[in-house]
Amino acid sequence: MSICPIQPFSPNIISDVQNMGCFEFMQHAIEAGTLTAIIAGITGYFVVLRRSAFTAHAFSEIGFAGAAGAVVLGIAPLAGLLAGSILGGVAIAILGRRVSNRDTQVGIVLAFSLGLGLLFINLYRGGYATATYSILFGEIIGVSSWEVNLTAVAGVCIVVAMGVLYRPLLFASLDEDVAEAKGMPMLFLGTAFMLVVAVTVSFAVQVTGVLLIFSLMVTPAAASQYLSKRPNRVIAISVALALLATWIGLFVSFYTNYPVSFFITAFAFGAYLLVRLVHWVASPQKPATPAPATSPR
Repeated sequence: MSICPIQPFSPNIISDVQNMGCFEFMQHAIEAGTLTAIIAGITGYFVVLRRSAFTAHAFSEIGFAGAAGAVVLGIAPLAGLLAGSILGGVAIAILGRRVSNRDTQVGIVLAFSLGLGLLFINLYRGGYATATYSILFGEIIGVSSWEVNLTAVAGVCIVVAMGVLYRPLLFASLDEDVAEAKGMPMLFLGTAFMLVVAVTVSFAVQVTGVLLIFSLMVTPAAASQYLSKRPNRVIAISVALALLATWIGLFVSFYTNYPVSFFITAFAFGAYLLVRLVHWVASPQKPATPAPATSPR
């Protein structure tokens, strides 16, 4: 077994990347981060299109309750994340069939889940700080090989599911009323998409944590919509931005020893601001419409 030398950052980026990839824990982090960024970029487009950003954030906190319960029972937090997010997704989809009227149901399920999470935290007596910190802020550096394999299996399932749901889900997302009038299975589409988002959030939490889930699930997709109007291109750009944010975050964190989640979030937010600025500069500025003249009485 070769021993990786610890080298400081140098102007040679290729050498720096090779040095970072020499460490097994960084290999696992890059693999898990890449897989998570791809599925987050794909599903994030529909999250933004369906105006469900609050729902995606709710899934992360619902999953937190499941992860906390799993820690209490002495099992892997990822299993609790998946179970909690999936159960929460089914509950939200059943209680609120229409996307436009779902905020109330999301808030109800979220409040109950946060109460459960608080209960589980109080019941947990061993290793409280480390376990809670990793769930809240992500711990991609500590991802194991079996978690990478599980993420790969989940990623393939999510991509296949989104491929099957793509056309009807896109139609239902663009015009919910027309889709319902045409007899499309809105409850099935909503439930299936909620389950896909729940699984995606569960794995994205490994990278960014519960509190920073927007950095991969929402921010790249929101930025990409300013760069193209074609759904396929928007999804491709969203995936590319999520990948860049993850890779750059891992690289900078490795050489600075600061949290990965911060750098991923910072780059995603910076990319969003840059895209908005470029879009604003490139867009023709419409002259202000003068107020219509009124005749004196």
